[in-house]
Amino acid sequence: MKIHDISTLIHPDMIVYKNKIDKKPVITVVSDYSKGTSYESRALLDMHVGTHMDAPLHMVEGGDTIDNQDLYKCVTDCKVFDLAHVEEKIEMSHIQGFSIEEDDFIIFKTRNSFAKEFDFKFVFISTEVAEFLASKKIKGVGIDALSVERDQPNHETHEAFLKNNIAVLEGLNLKDINEGKYFLVALPLKIKGAEGAPSRAILIEK
Repeated sequence: MKIHDISTLIHPDMIVYKNKIDKKPVITVVSDYSKGTSYESRALLDMHVGTHMDAPLHMVEGGDTIDNQDLYKCVTDCKVFDLAHVEEKIEMSHIQGFSIEEDDFIIFKTRNSFAKEFDFKFVFISTEVAEFLASKKIKGVGIDALSVERDQPNHETHEAFLKNNIAVLEGLNLKDINEGKYFLVALPLKIKGAEGAPSRAILIEK
C-alpha cells in the first residue's frame, strides 16, 4: 500500500483564489515556550483555502451544509484521469472513452497542478461536462484548481454538481499522481452551518 498526500500546504504565502489578500491564511502564535509551558497557535482560514470541499449551500440557497456531508462520498474508491494536455477547459471531447459510471468519484488532473502562482486562465470543468457527470449520478468530483468553474456569472458548473448533492473537492495537488484507480480519503472539517471546509485529502494506491 502506498499513500499519496494530494493536499496543498496551508501557510500565509500560499496560492489563493485570484490572489485575494482576504483569502490568505493568518496564523498567529499565541503561546510559545518563552512565555509558558506549551506551544499554541491560532489560524484564521477562508473555508475555500487550499484543498477543500464545497457543500450545496455554497451555490444553492437553502442547500445542505458541510457538517452534514455524506462521509461515504469522502472515503471511497475513485478514478483519476490525466488531462494535463488540456489548455482551456475540460470539454466532452476530452472525456470520450473514459469509463464513468454511477457512484464513481472522478478526479481530473490538469496542468493546474504544475502552476507556481495563481493562474487566472486555470483549467476548469465546462458546464456540459458537469451536466453529463451529474446525469451519470457520480458521487463526487475533484480537480487541481481552486474552483471547478472560471468566470461563470451564474455558476453553472458548480450548480450542476451541488444541486445534485455531488461532492466537490477543489484545490488538489496531483502533480505526482498517475492516471488510474485509487482509494480516496478526503474529510472536510465538521463546521456547523458552513458552506464548505478545508480538507486533508490522500489517495491510497493498493
